[in-house]
Amino acid sequence: MQYSNKVLKFFKRPKHSGQMKNPDTIGTAGSLHCGDTMAIYLKIAKNKKNQEFIKDVKYKTFGCVAAIASSEALARIIKKKTLKECLELKNNDLVYELHGLPDIKIHCSLIGIDALTDAIYLYYSKNHPELITKELQDKEDEINRKKQILETRYKEWYDKEMNDF
Repeated sequence: MQYSNKVLKFFKRPKHSGQMKNPDTIGTAGSLHCGDTMAIYLKIAKNKKNQEFIKDVKYKTFGCVAAIASSEALARIIKKKTLKECLELKNNDLVYELHGLPDIKIHCSLIGIDALTDAIYLYYSKNHPELITKELQDKEDEINRKKQILETRYKEWYDKEMNDF
């Protein structure tokens, strides 16, 4: 499997990996395909135009090279962007930032956008419920559906392993 130099750089030398003390919001997501998971921690502030933006970002990702590099790419892209700009990001933006991913690894970059959407949804629900659009609500419902499936699959696996033990 061939990764771009940027993927390898972000994987080997991440700047935003780790947990954040006192984040304003935390989003989580996971991949049904391979089981990769991510938590993203955001500090939010207001700019001179009184728009909320991401002042700082950290993440913790359990996954492969592509998942970790995608998480780092996401963190670098969203820092200093407004929440509205962040909600407009697409998965292709991460793949482009990484100078591509092998086709079999594209799904690894999906968890970042989902975790970011989850974090912003949770922030809005606490601070600005009037900003939750139908589209955002639908995305959050899908993210939660995926989380439930992952939890069920993990529990089934764990129960089977413990029974075989």
